[in-house]
Amino acid sequence: MKRVPSPGRRPWWRRLTAATGMLTLVATALVGSSTTPAQAAPWTPKPAPMTTPWTDQVPVDNPLPEYPRPQLTRPDWTNLNGIWDFAVTGRDAGPPSTYPDQIRVPFVAESALSGIQRRITENDKLWYKRAFTVPADWTGRRVQLNFGASDWATTVWVNGTQVGAHKGGYDAFSYDITPQLNGGTNTVVVSVHDPTQTGGQAVGKQRINDVKPHPGGGIFYTAASGIWQTVWLEPVAAAHITRLDMTPNLGDSTLRVTARVASANGRSVRVTVSSGGDVVGTATGAAGAELSVSLANARLWSPEDPFLYDVRADLLDGATTVDSVGGYAGMRSIATARVGDILRPVLNGKFVFQTGTLDQGYWPDGIYTAPTDSALRSDLQAHKDLGFNMVRKHIKVESQRWFYWADRLGLLVWQDMPAMDTGKSPDAAARAQWEAEYRAIIDQHRSSPSLVMWVNQNEGWGQYDQARIADEVKAYDPSRLVNNMSGVNCCGSVDGGNGDVIDNHIYVGPGNTAPTATRAAVLGEFGGLGYKVPGHEWYPGGGFSYEDQPSLSALNNRFVGLLDSIRVGQLPAGLSASVYTEITDVENEVNGLLTYDRQVVKVDAARVRAANQALIQASRTPAPPVVLPTGRYTSLRVTTPGHTNKYLRHYEQLAYTAVVDGGSDGLLKNDATWKVVTGLANINCYSFESRNYPGEYLRHRDFRVRRDADDGSALFKADATFCTVAGTGGVRLSSANLPGSYLRHINSEVWLATPGGGHAWDNPATFTEDTTWAVEAPWAP
Repeated sequence: MKRVPSPGRRPWWRRLTAATGMLTLVATALVGSSTTPAQAAPWTPKPAPMTTPWTDQVPVDNPLPEYPRPQLTRPDWTNLNGIWDFAVTGRDAGPPSTYPDQIRVPFVAESALSGIQRRITENDKLWYKRAFTVPADWTGRRVQLNFGASDWATTVWVNGTQVGAHKGGYDAFSYDITPQLNGGTNTVVVSVHDPTQTGGQAVGKQRINDVKPHPGGGIFYTAASGIWQTVWLEPVAAAHITRLDMTPNLGDSTLRVTARVASANGRSVRVTVSSGGDVVGTATGAAGAELSVSLANARLWSPEDPFLYDVRADLLDGATTVDSVGGYAGMRSIATARVGDILRPVLNGKFVFQTGTLDQGYWPDGIYTAPTDSALRSDLQAHKDLGFNMVRKHIKVESQRWFYWADRLGLLVWQDMPAMDTGKSPDAAARAQWEAEYRAIIDQHRSSPSLVMWVNQNEGWGQYDQARIADEVKAYDPSRLVNNMSGVNCCGSVDGGNGDVIDNHIYVGPGNTAPTATRAAVLGEFGGLGYKVPGHEWYPGGGFSYEDQPSLSALNNRFVGLLDSIRVGQLPAGLSASVYTEITDVENEVNGLLTYDRQVVKVDAARVRAANQALIQASRTPAPPVVLPTGRYTSLRVTTPGHTNKYLRHYEQLAYTAVVDGGSDGLLKNDATWKVVTGLANINCYSFESRNYPGEYLRHRDFRVRRDADDGSALFKADATFCTVAGTGGVRLSSANLPGSYLRHINSEVWLATPGGGHAWDNPATFTEDTTWAVEAPWAP
């Protein structure tokens, strides 16, 4: 079932690798020098349960050699990734006397690529140790020890002296270790305690499970304990820049830049913005103050044109440059505005439908850490290849290089704050920690142009103070949209009632999420169509999905049908974004468009890309909703060629189509006449009341359409409510509770049919014509 590349054409992941090598990355592709491994003893990885195209490309001594912080680059650095001595003790133990194992950093202890691959529990503490030397030409500068991320409570010693302790699994941290250095060979020791779901911290989808493939697990996956992003050394001046906060302002065509600094009182900062090596703007001002760099005729960043400016910031002491850093920025705006009568998100002042997937960032070989930078890029490239323009990073925060690739490739990013454990009310300490880590994450990624929305909480997991948090996040970063709760309709979640969007989760969906006067409507999760690819299952036979598909053909038809349904139905009704579950399989979830090992693309890429492009294009000039005249009688005529003299009628409670003309008897004319009323389950939709049986309505039950009396139940009201979709020569009627399924005649019977469905009445032949009805004058006024 693998896609076979055409002759002379390399597989897509090989093409990605080759393309990556051709890119110029400003300073972000600098490769740090590697140091001597902690021991000379041989080290080997463990066998991965599934191998990705990059599993065997990971260097032993210098994995992930790319400079890890693309928006704050310096030319001098030393990569400490590689082989470290390793030990596991009890959680309350002190440093071990011996380190019996070796681990490849930055892969977590549970992963095969680490060489450890063992279950870590809340009762364990991880210990890492290695030697390093500081390059001689760093003399006179301060030496920083940097960690991209380590999960969760991390303590660091250098030459026996503790230099710092950090709590948090998703934010970067660093320490000035200059006072502890001895001028020769130095030793760094790191301890990490990770309670995973047994603690109160942000944990995302991690759960303490067996690290080998096993049945079950559901939507939760293998834990990721310890160091999982790059560790590196870097020399800086005593006075130096610590962060660049960059916010585009399209109103006056300026880039607002604040250079955060350390020990730089009285000094100034010069910011230079360039394009293709040519300076296009510069500004100088006090260190720590916001500077406005004017960019005349600024080229805007968008998914279609992800243009990035080069940025350089120099810290000045008078006329002397004491520190310089490189970075990049994109000029774009994100906001909400009324488009027609509907509140929608607008990018650079214009509405474009955001179509994306749920991206959970798990790997069968590295778990939380992609095996290589090319692998990290590949999932984002897969989105682009499939025509998506957005990605929701689901309750995990990736490395800064992931954001770099999203910025460079042009994908809008919804960034979730990783959730605390489900079904628990966090205590005061857990809340304080979660909010502090969230602020650190915002600071770390606030300059990324691709990031357009913060998603605070998900489906009520560890939920609290939804409205307050949304307001505070918006105040802390007003340049982005804020989602107070993704899945407000799901799982006992409580909607804070504020933020920029109202976000439903509907499986399979796509459902009918309606905008409000103050919030745009988005579909934070839908889909979950599953297909197991033999030979590419994490636990063969153990996979699950929200709706299994019997074949690849069925998967393609069903998925494209969902995208088309959004385009013709939900988009005109007010939906502004959708997130399909999901881009890849993850462990026992087989909802992916790609397999977990990234070896197989399950769907027809060209067909999916065309459906996404049609959806995006339709949003540029969204059609108005189709309106029916409520309170009036009408008749619904068939538009299928050869049957246009037939009308929808009821007979012995079932719905059929029959020829009706002026010579028909009165009973038939009554049976073919319906009163259009406001939808019983949705005021934006419609219900159809029988002319000769008042109080009885057209409804579906077990897919067959019939006429039944309203029994007052919510189920009946939903079954009897249909939402209008524009059709050629008429209107299509989509079920309110099975959106994307349409009222269809076939062999004179009327059914609720689904594009790509597996029933006889879902037959694709003349599907669109059979589901399009002309609304005409009633046969029985």
